[in-house]
Amino acid sequence: MERTFSHKIIKWYHLNKRELPWRNTKDPYKIWLSEIILQQTRVVQGMPYYVAFTEKYPSVTDLAQADEQSILKLWQGLGYYSRARNLHYTARMIVQNHKGIFPDTYSELIKLKGIGDYTAAAIASFAFDEIVPTVDGNVYRVLSRYFGIETPIDLPAAKKEFKNLAGELIDPLQPGIFNQAIMEFGALQCVPASPDCTSCTLNDSCVALQLKKTGILPVKHHTIKVKKRFFNYLILHTSDGQTVLQKREENDIWKHLYEFPLLESDRDWDENQIIEALPKMNLQAAYLSDIKLLHAHPIKHKLTHQEIQIKFWKIDYQNTLAQSISWQELTHFPFPIVIHNFIEKHKLGVSF
Repeated sequence: MERTFSHKIIKWYHLNKRELPWRNTKDPYKIWLSEIILQQTRVVQGMPYYVAFTEKYPSVTDLAQADEQSILKLWQGLGYYSRARNLHYTARMIVQNHKGIFPDTYSELIKLKGIGDYTAAAIASFAFDEIVPTVDGNVYRVLSRYFGIETPIDLPAAKKEFKNLAGELIDPLQPGIFNQAIMEFGALQCVPASPDCTSCTLNDSCVALQLKKTGILPVKHHTIKVKKRFFNYLILHTSDGQTVLQKREENDIWKHLYEFPLLESDRDWDENQIIEALPKMNLQAAYLSDIKLLHAHPIKHKLTHQEIQIKFWKIDYQNTLAQSISWQELTHFPFPIVIHNFIEKHKLGVSF
């Protein structure tokens, strides 16, 4: 069965695969870059970022020599910014500890920061033809359906079970091709919702299809609990026509990105509550000449485990502030995408 499965998957891949730039290279740097970009990201969204990064930083040495702010600015809009920070850190470690040469085995790759089991296996098999299976969400779905596996994929035991199974199925003569094939099969054919099983090359032996369990496999044991947060951003317009930004330093979302001064509350706040809280920001209400909410309703920004309700308050502040910047300088800073989009939409710095 293993040989038939692998043969069919690889044959399907050669006939149906998408032409993607990182599939036409054995360069571990470019493969690594593509894998990090595509974590939690669709190919259509990640492609422009891959092109931008490979053009600006064509080698791991170029990436290592860049400053973090430039990397975060180029990453802006892609989300999960710890990926970019880890990317930069690991590039520097490869230059410092490996003379700019990527480790060529799974066991060495997995020691690098930001490179987990899946990414290490992908680089090792794609770039160096090491016989090690890659197991991502697509692979979980294909294997659970084809073999009728009902082990919840979010339980710790599932990782070992599915990796062992993938290891039995992998083609030892072309491990990189097999790994790409089974992931592509999950992305294009064995999709999460309403897959077209009638055209599937595996439909004569798929357990989920035979037992009518396609819609319930793979199984997940836990549901994600979403935390609600309330952000109030103060867009200050000072007496000398400047504004203020701050850098997020805490171990929280958007670390090392920039934002306007933030008041986080436990519920939705109105104008009076904002004014009362100004002293917490070292702002004196006596210098406040006007406060205005710049949109009718809170902006909802959803992350994997959080839903943030955001309000942007324009505050005319009749005093100068230390470390203020000109409105024109806003373009130089990396922002969370929700703030970047708000700046662009309201032309902050042009209309103020």
